[in-house]
Amino acid sequence: MTTDGQPKRALPKLRRREVDGSGQDWVRFEELRPGLHLPVVARPSLPGIELADWGRTHRALVDAQIHKHGAVLFRGFDVATPESMDRAIQALADEALAYEERSSPRSQVSGNIYTSTDHPPSERIFLHNEQSYNQTFPARLFFACVLPSQQGGETPLADTRRIFQRLPAEVRARFLEQGYTYVRNFGHHLGLSWQTAFQTEDRAEVEAYCQRSGIQVEWRDGNRLRTRQVRRAAGLHPVTGEPVWFNHATFFHVSTLPAPVASALLADLGEEDLPNHTYYGDGAPIEPEVMETLRAAYEAEQVMFPWEKGDLLVIDNLLAAHARSSFVGPRRVLAGMARPFPWSEVAPVAATPPGTPPG
Repeated sequence: MTTDGQPKRALPKLRRREVDGSGQDWVRFEELRPGLHLPVVARPSLPGIELADWGRTHRALVDAQIHKHGAVLFRGFDVATPESMDRAIQALADEALAYEERSSPRSQVSGNIYTSTDHPPSERIFLHNEQSYNQTFPARLFFACVLPSQQGGETPLADTRRIFQRLPAEVRARFLEQGYTYVRNFGHHLGLSWQTAFQTEDRAEVEAYCQRSGIQVEWRDGNRLRTRQVRRAAGLHPVTGEPVWFNHATFFHVSTLPAPVASALLADLGEEDLPNHTYYGDGAPIEPEVMETLRAAYEAEQVMFPWEKGDLLVIDNLLAAHARSSFVGPRRVLAGMARPFPWSEVAPVAATPPGTPPG
């Protein structure tokens, strides 16, 4: 009964279809902070929305947002388990991929869901594009926050379109013309072993993989392995047509490591035996001032945001580089990859004559 003695009438339940028959308005896209375009944030407009169910029927909408901004941060959907993350990946980008030709220590959590990295918390991981050195790389990356750290631990992002435009034409020109060379040495107990990197104990399998992938192989004494591969440094995004700076030339160069670490490695191993190092495509050393320019371009475009439990970050691997800040306290961020894409289908960028200002 109401206060005036009339029978109480039940209020009608809100039906989601009454908001929008397509379900598109069930999720809203907005800036994380005023003026920050990367990442765009997607939040539920109604309680109880299952991201996988919504995403399955709105994949084109999500793709459009990703192609515009470079990444989407789904916040408020409680994607905090390997199972919910895998469902979201399948809905938004098909099956999660296995981690092949590995360069970073990761642990398998469930299926093709992994820890984002097992590097010590004190180490900062520089901006990079996942597996850009592979002839086939993942076009989509997924990071899910199960437990944010007490301090730090962000996953910084940087727009590779803006990095490309920021670089002086004379720096871009040589990389656009000849690419870069990536050299790896396995067997020094530094970095991953070749057995872990290639997920096999069989030398013949390694050689077959490398032959298919355009990688030179050199077996050395003590079951050591040296590989050498020449890769492109940039390309036109297959959907947007924009030039993107997409490579590991900066990430794997010894000078990008903290100075004490780089000095110790060079003193102990010499340049030839470094676990990872990069050169110009013709094998010539990359000048120190060029490396400084490359790192400065990445740093100038870096943006960061604090993780919240249940966040799911979806990245276009070609459009946005990612990193990891050092952190304090427990942290658990899961990683997944999807949509394999071959370098052969990435159109090249025409070399810009030296002296031409960035576009």
